[in-house]
Amino acid sequence: MPGKVLVANRGEIAMRILRTCRELGLETVAVFSEADREAPHVRYADEAYCIGPPPAQESYLRGDKIIQVALKAGARAIHPGYGFLAESPEFARACLEAGLIFVGPSPEVVELFGDKTAARRIARDLGIPVTEGSERALSDSELLAFADRIGYPVMLKAAGGGGGMGMRAVHSREELERAIPLARREAQAAFGDDRVYLERLIKNARHIEVQLLGDTHGHIIHLGERECSIQRRRQKLIEESPSRALDASLRERICQAAVRIGQSVGYVGAGTVEFLLDSEGNFYFMEVNPRLQVEHTVTEAVTGVDIVMEQLRIAAGRELRYTQDRVRPRGWAIECRILAEDPSQNFLPSTGRISYLREPGGPHVRVDSGICEGLTITPYYDSLLAKLITWGETRGMAIVRMRRALEEYQIIGVTTNLDLHRALLNSHRFFGGQFHTGFLENQFFLPEDDEHEERLAAALTAVLLDYQRYAGGHNQKRTEGQPVSRWKMMGRWELMRRW
Repeated sequence: MPGKVLVANRGEIAMRILRTCRELGLETVAVFSEADREAPHVRYADEAYCIGPPPAQESYLRGDKIIQVALKAGARAIHPGYGFLAESPEFARACLEAGLIFVGPSPEVVELFGDKTAARRIARDLGIPVTEGSERALSDSELLAFADRIGYPVMLKAAGGGGGMGMRAVHSREELERAIPLARREAQAAFGDDRVYLERLIKNARHIEVQLLGDTHGHIIHLGERECSIQRRRQKLIEESPSRALDASLRERICQAAVRIGQSVGYVGAGTVEFLLDSEGNFYFMEVNPRLQVEHTVTEAVTGVDIVMEQLRIAAGRELRYTQDRVRPRGWAIECRILAEDPSQNFLPSTGRISYLREPGGPHVRVDSGICEGLTITPYYDSLLAKLITWGETRGMAIVRMRRALEEYQIIGVTTNLDLHRALLNSHRFFGGQFHTGFLENQFFLPEDDEHEERLAAALTAVLLDYQRYAGGHNQKRTEGQPVSRWKMMGRWELMRRW
């Protein structure tokens, strides 16, 4: 195993990786921008180095600076997490050229799957179903002609990236004409590549993905599937494992299709093969993400496999500790992404200082967090604050546990989507598994709290009366200048928050 690992990321995923490194007895190095100087991952690591100003282009995306820090600190490996440089073949190649271990697939495989049209060709050549679409990136005029030929609606996609960036559902030629320049700009900003292509849009599809692990000795296994259909603008919000939409036969076929794709390129490391499932039970290959996924936690919960630990072992040249017959998923797991966004204001990003934080706990509740009290949430990075994961012997038990955990979760100082998650977990359609990728935007409405203003007024009145009673001189038992108990004030603040 490498003696010292640099984590080239921030937030909850940096903390996640650092913790596993500590369990393995590995020394750790964190990097941070000036905006993240007080972040938990900076304090947790054995060493931490500032790599630039707040904008990611000047810090977390500066691979040259990160490699310089790794060499200066004596690190032997770099773990990129997800996002930022995790899918950069240039960064993976630069790590190897500097004599460092890149914890991920080879630069060639990262580059191959970074081109979504090339990945589609691999799946098609293996006989795995793909949606009807272009097999290469197209010019503006070619996009319009191709859409006219296959018919609307279509999905416009970035050829050089994933994560929902540069993707747009289009229902007419006029809409496509407007969407093309927007998608190109978004793809260029996110991936440095403005190429786009088209696929036929599958209505009411479910998003299914399969977790792969492959080592340098030719072994590749899958860890079952995850469902990621609760999305907003192609960004996942809730994930679960397994999927209620698959029976045993379909599960076997879709997982084996993912393994065949991995075997075809000699995949090494952790990766995810993503599929769309239509309403008739037909699945179609979508893409491969050659990195750790945000939602890897639910797979860990049902399999007991520490995926980050396996990544580090594989990067060190070790064989997989598991064979396929030893992977036996048990129970059900759900993950909610906790974001600094306001769902009532069209998901407007929220910034500010976290003045109070209470995380849930109890049996089979996991919180992967990148925040702490006193931390300032800035506008420079993704809005993900933390991930809340629950496990249960059944899906119903996992949902009930998640409902309880969400009620316990409190974050004050920034607006979050906790209320949205609470409403979703109490939705009859979610509980019944009757949803698809368009459910949140087209069929779900966040309930309005008609009593909110009245309850807030009552709470403010109660606090004011308390203040007058104890601080205004009406309590004759209190001597002049005697301070009010901090414990009593905390009790009133607790009451205020509950209201």
